[in-house]
Amino acid sequence: MTAAGRVESDAKLRLFCGLRLPDAVADDIAAWQAGLDRGRIVPRDNLHFTLAFLGRQPRERLAEVVGALRAHAAALEPPVFVLERYRETRSVGMLVFSRDAGAERLALSLQRELLGSAERDRWLPHVTVVRFRERPHLRPELPRLGPVMTSEAAAYLSVLRPAGAEYVVLESVRLGGT
Repeated sequence: MTAAGRVESDAKLRLFCGLRLPDAVADDIAAWQAGLDRGRIVPRDNLHFTLAFLGRQPRERLAEVVGALRAHAAALEPPVFVLERYRETRSVGMLVFSRDAGAERLALSLQRELLGSAERDRWLPHVTVVRFRERPHLRPELPRLGPVMTSEAAAYLSVLRPAGAEYVVLESVRLGGT
C-alpha cells in the first residue's frame, strides 16, 4: 500500500474508489485516444475503472474510505477484464469491459458501505476515455488490448480544474491482501 497524496484543507473533498490500470494498458489506451477527433480526451493518468463515486465528502471521512477499500480489496483476487465495446452516454465516451464477479462484488460492497446503497444492481466495468458537451456519436475501432488484469485499487481525490478534472491517488492497496 502506498500513500501517494496528502490532503491538507478542511474543505469537502470529491472522492472515489477505483481500480488502477496497469501502465502498459494505460499507455495503449492513451495511444488509441490520439485517434479520437472530437471531445476532451481523458488524460492517461486519469484512466481507471470506477468502483464507487462518493462525491463531496468531509475530509474526516477519508480514513473510513481508505479503511473500507483496504478491507474489501483484501478479499478480492486480481480481476481480469476483456474489452467488449465503445459506448457513449450524454457526456462521456467509454470502453466497456467484460464483467468480473469479484470486482462487481467489490464495487457494490463499497457503494453500500460508503454511500448507504448501491447505485445500480449491476456494476458496469468501464474506462472513461473522452468527455463532451454534445454527443459526437463516435464509432472508433477498438484498441487492441489483451486481457486486462489489475492488481491494485485506490482511493482518489478529484480536483476540478478549468482544463478538466485531475485525479490524485490518495492511497493505493494491493488486491488479495498481497
